[in-house]
Amino acid sequence: MLLDELQKHFGHTAFRTGQAQVIETLLAGRSALAVFPTGGGKSICYQLPGVLLDGLTVVVSPLIALMKDQVDVLKARGIAAARLDSTVGLPEIHAIYDGMRSGALKLLYIAPERLVSETFMERLERTRIALLAIDESHCISEWGHNFRPEYLRLARVAEKLRAPRVLALTATATPEVAADICREFRIARADYVQAPFHRPNLALHVTPVSARDRLGLLTRRLCEEKRFPAIVYVTLQNTAEEVAAHLGRAGVEARAYHAGLADEVRAAAQDDFMAGRVAVIVATIAFGMGIDKADIRAVYHFNLPKTLENYQQEIGRAGRDGLPSHCEMLACGDDLTVLQNFSLGDTPEESALRELVAHLLKQGRDFDLSRYDLSRQTDIRPLVLETVLTYLEKEGVLEPIGAFYTTFQVSFRRTEAEVIAKHSPERQKFLQALFASGKRGSRWITLEVEESAKAIGEPRERILKALGYFEERGDIEMRPAGVRHRFRLLAGAAKRSADELSGWLYALFVEREGKDLARLDRVVALAEDPGCTTRHLLRYFGEELAADCGHCGHCLSGTAVPQPLPHSPNGTISPAQVAAMKGLLEEKLPALRHSRQITRFLCGISSPAVARARIAKRPEFGLLANVPFQSVLQRVALLEHD
Repeated sequence: MLLDELQKHFGHTAFRTGQAQVIETLLAGRSALAVFPTGGGKSICYQLPGVLLDGLTVVVSPLIALMKDQVDVLKARGIAAARLDSTVGLPEIHAIYDGMRSGALKLLYIAPERLVSETFMERLERTRIALLAIDESHCISEWGHNFRPEYLRLARVAEKLRAPRVLALTATATPEVAADICREFRIARADYVQAPFHRPNLALHVTPVSARDRLGLLTRRLCEEKRFPAIVYVTLQNTAEEVAAHLGRAGVEARAYHAGLADEVRAAAQDDFMAGRVAVIVATIAFGMGIDKADIRAVYHFNLPKTLENYQQEIGRAGRDGLPSHCEMLACGDDLTVLQNFSLGDTPEESALRELVAHLLKQGRDFDLSRYDLSRQTDIRPLVLETVLTYLEKEGVLEPIGAFYTTFQVSFRRTEAEVIAKHSPERQKFLQALFASGKRGSRWITLEVEESAKAIGEPRERILKALGYFEERGDIEMRPAGVRHRFRLLAGAAKRSADELSGWLYALFVEREGKDLARLDRVVALAEDPGCTTRHLLRYFGEELAADCGHCGHCLSGTAVPQPLPHSPNGTISPAQVAAMKGLLEEKLPALRHSRQITRFLCGISSPAVARARIAKRPEFGLLANVPFQSVLQRVALLEHD
């Protein structure tokens, strides 16, 4: 009986809503979509089938923290599970490959980027796969709020691997996104399972507040009501620092968390919060993905969330223990400009797209490239560049055929002489020449593999095999760098011109702009709605309440009057700012050749060219961060033609 297996392997005495239906569907050999709210128990839906099915369950997830935590728990329960990510060493990788080959491994967690590797895909194709589980599956949909280009190829990967069943999982799918996922993975409508999003223990509040009064209001809430532990979500990294510092001065133990912090600082902040040593974490959306802390009593949105999907996911981190929890949005219209500007700032120049496409079409049938170098060359941000390449892949222009590293840094764990002395004279000569071909530092030898291969007259494959052997034996520590991706131009490429393809790509990005701005409009509509906040939010995700929730801010106050978001009187460009803009244009900086580049810079949005030129500390960077992107773009265009 299924319930017996659940208790035997995981210690649970009952299934949560929807879990049993999903698992039974998979065990019957069909694919399924599970749309469960944050904390709704998605992982059991693939972990239990992973134990019961004959073969390997591959779990695709972008969340390294989630992979690590789940693998540790599974191993503690005696379940053969592993993860492949950037933190896993070579000996462990070899053990994973052995488990795949022998069939001993039951669950393998991987990041979606791993599926670009030709050699890894070959291993998977030789492995008996029982289930392909795709977490955060809303990323496959361009209707979704968090589109990730590498997810677009997952449907084709499932076909290539001949996976007998696919499980798509997400906490934030609207009906449109769910339909997209079902279509891509050929999931029947009857096998789309959505658990209720309504959580009566969460009290949703929206408080309109001016930018001037917001920090004081948040501080009073935390000092007087003491709903701890609490998460405060902000948009910008510097806001996280400022708010955490202010709360600290007010006597609240708070810590900032954002992607700009050093890894060890960020990890320490999360560990202290999880252990209860810190009462409040003030974070960008970089925080929270994959964490499991049941007793969070409050989630505050200091800034407007970017989308309702983000909002649903972030408030879902409160009250997972079922106890009452407070979720409050401090709603200020000033946030809209920054959020809109970031959406508009992602669109590349059409000329940059033309340069990129022309470069690709000039390559031979098979070629390789550095996405990092190409991003710097075209000034297209890395994630946007990856999106472009994926669009071209879907259009039948090119196909990815693998990835490889160009550089390895090597450090000896024993003396170099000891390591080399164990081998035959011929091999000693090869190894001495190999290490002599590298650039020596105080600890590391840097080997450029292609240059070393030419210098010593040996094939690249022999060098890589030798380095892998030494690392596996523990003789050396090795750090790879300089990843390059291989592509193949397909027959369809010959039929398309750079002008045609770049125009088509630019139109796609403009369309995406519109979708992003529409999502932001829906956040404003929720914040300004005088009716039941819970009901409004659930309706967006396709769930209808029979009556108002009775526990959100509007239901409790009985207020039925729309409350427009407060706006500061800004958005105009002063004469002094115009003068600064003119001076910037007259300099004709190479990193700021085009109107959109200049506009992004003035709005405080960095780019590869800005980073390379090291001009982000100039006073003009972010000078017009509070002015709408389109207004700045129009003014830049006027000044260019003066």
